[in-house]
Amino acid sequence: MPRIFAYIVHKDGVADDTAAELLAAAKKIDPAQSPAAIVTGSGPALDAVCDSLKNSYGEIWKIANVAYPNAELVRKALVAVVPRGSIVLVPHAHFGVDLSPGLSIKLDAAYVPDVLDIEGVEGTALKAVRQEFGGALSTHVRCDISSGAVINIRPGSFQPGTSAGGVAGSVIDKSSEVGALTSGRRYLETIVPESGDVDITKFPILVSVGRGIGEQDNIPIAEDLAEAIGNAAVSCSRPVVDAKWMEKSRQVGSSGKTVKPKVYMACGMSGSFQHLAGLKGNPFIIAINKNPKAPIFRVADVGVVDDILEFLPELNEKIHARAT
Repeated sequence: MPRIFAYIVHKDGVADDTAAELLAAAKKIDPAQSPAAIVTGSGPALDAVCDSLKNSYGEIWKIANVAYPNAELVRKALVAVVPRGSIVLVPHAHFGVDLSPGLSIKLDAAYVPDVLDIEGVEGTALKAVRQEFGGALSTHVRCDISSGAVINIRPGSFQPGTSAGGVAGSVIDKSSEVGALTSGRRYLETIVPESGDVDITKFPILVSVGRGIGEQDNIPIAEDLAEAIGNAAVSCSRPVVDAKWMEKSRQVGSSGKTVKPKVYMACGMSGSFQHLAGLKGNPFIIAINKNPKAPIFRVADVGVVDDILEFLPELNEKIHARAT
């Protein structure tokens, strides 16, 4: 079995939630193996992330040559240290989509994007599940991993296990093996989006609507439900913003806000990886969609097959009835 590595995304010294999800995915490839984490960055924040991973990963490879997450630099760094024939797991978000295809070419390895599930290994073939045509259908694919593979894992698709506990990981500095890195890109600035009238990142419960809401005049249905629940706000997916039914500050996803609610009600949305990339902290997901094959049901804790224009008002009435 090839050795498995997980590329860890982090910010401000804190590892992204996908760090635990990549570990869960690695265990589905080879339950007996202890995968190694690879962390790039610089300064005290890099050291803090590496230390935080010691309870989960047996080895943490630190590369301190990358001051900013530039996929071009990270790709060169990984090519310098990752043994040929290895499996590299990467979160399937904007950065991972930028990093992984070129990395697979440089490593002469297979590339499998947007993986939702792993069904094990048969000989030299990895059996994986991914989605096609915008989530309209799931495909079961076989990937030859005899020469290694770069696999992008959809955030939120693999349930993290409990902490390994007995793992006492060690940090191995690989910076000297990488050396100086150059890139044709250069960092300019980070533009933080405005919070808008409501900061959806501050609410423990989000009632999130997708294109299934139908039209802007139906948004109050979700707003009424959020008010009835209490301490909840209405958020949305990108199609709702594109239609100008809600403002950009309400959007959850890779091109919107990243949120960590305790409960997330996904109402009338398909559940694209771009949207799910904005969900962190493993919230309890309640999905309502009239399409029983909607991809959102794959990651939901509770699924309701119904038209949200009928279900949400009825739920609102039930909540009011119990409050009186």
